[in-house]
Amino acid sequence: MKLSNGVEWAIHCCISLGQSRAPVPAARLAELHGLPPGYLAKHLQALSQAGILRSTPGPAGGYSFTRPAGDITVLDVVQAVDGPEPAFRCTEIRQRGPLAQPPRDCAKPCAVNRAMQVADRAWRAALRDITIADLSDTIDVDSSGSAMRDVRDWLDGSG
Repeated sequence: MKLSNGVEWAIHCCISLGQSRAPVPAARLAELHGLPPGYLAKHLQALSQAGILRSTPGPAGGYSFTRPAGDITVLDVVQAVDGPEPAFRCTEIRQRGPLAQPPRDCAKPCAVNRAMQVADRAWRAALRDITIADLSDTIDVDSSGSAMRDVRDWLDGSG
């Protein structure tokens, strides 16, 4: 399974937004993460359309959460950016080639399709159990111990 780069970017931006006391412009988030502003803006708009972020216009505007970070799952972000479709799409290969099966013999999903559906459900369940707040709580453990404070300070303009 390959997710778009936008998923990683959106999750990191959500973690960063959780540290801000005010809306953050897309350009500021792009600068913070070293990302192309136009492309990031597209993903932030997708998060906004999904009801995860709100966009506030004006000079003091930008993006902020519509609800607490503890109520936003990683799956919410993934689906907002890459869509809700399953990663695997069965093309019913059993009905092709010289040994093609007739449609009546393919009424039930094959073993490959069933295995991929099980994996997709497990993956989605795992991402549904992790919130943006959970990720924020572990960032400092994975870094120098001051990453969240540094992000907060930078977003507030004091870093």
